[in-house]
Amino acid sequence: MSFFLETLLGGLMSGMLYSLVALGFVLIYKASGVFNFAQGAMVLFAALSMARFSEWIPGWLGMDNLFMANVLAFVVSVVVMFAVAWLIERLVLRHLVNQEGATLLMATLGIAYFLDGVGQTIFGSDIYKIDVGMPKEPVMMLESVFEGGILINKEDFIAAFISALLVLALTVFFQKTATGRALRAVADDHQAAQSIGIPLGRIWVIVWCVAGITALVAGIIWGSKLGAQFSLSTVALRALPVVILGGLTSVPGAILGGLIIGVGEKVSEVYLGPMVGGGIEIWFAYMLALIVLLFRPQGLFGEKIIDRV
Repeated sequence: MSFFLETLLGGLMSGMLYSLVALGFVLIYKASGVFNFAQGAMVLFAALSMARFSEWIPGWLGMDNLFMANVLAFVVSVVVMFAVAWLIERLVLRHLVNQEGATLLMATLGIAYFLDGVGQTIFGSDIYKIDVGMPKEPVMMLESVFEGGILINKEDFIAAFISALLVLALTVFFQKTATGRALRAVADDHQAAQSIGIPLGRIWVIVWCVAGITALVAGIIWGSKLGAQFSLSTVALRALPVVILGGLTSVPGAILGGLIIGVGEKVSEVYLGPMVGGGIEIWFAYMLALIVLLFRPQGLFGEKIIDRV
């Protein structure tokens, strides 16, 4: 029982990290109708920014306090991601309003390659360490409840907790603030929102900035686990099945989809892996996404889109 719970909790913690990346896809698609293929590149760019500024700032200011260096690097990285989001909306997407979905998709693909190239030019192409003081050692929990206790990785637990807090904060932002309600109105109907005076351009900048923040947090978490390296941009590919499962138009779907994928990967690898030869964790999510596409293309929680001819 304790081993099953370890597997289950490990899957839930991995799922929260997937949800965080998937949230960037969903937010931008809901507000602007753009499938943002650059989300992975934004995660990479944010991770590189955090890693390099945490190295540069102590040298510039002559400090040796790791905590303050990380705080300042985070603030600078937030500004950088806001600037990136603003430039993407102003210089690219603003000029592609009402274009075909394929055109917008190709535009975000171009942005992804551009960010990869600019990131390599500014920050370098090595593997950089992100040290935010997250503990690496495992911890034993609930020893009095289960024989032998449950072994939990502290880093994964803290990362999942931070992801959950950010998701909760975004939920409150969208539900309780005037700007959040405006974002939801734009997501429901662009033309109706514009007709009542909601500025679409400003809303799109805000939602891209929010996606930039989610990319930064995801980049810091994944970068602290794997290092800030250019393969980090492929983390978005791990989130695609989450988006397909939960639905491109559903924020709760991105969260629940991530949890389902995370648990499914871990449980299938542990209990089905020995029977099929292992490696099931790599393709399980994509197989599940294909099944969902066959029977419910809009996802489990997404809205069915009907185009009038």
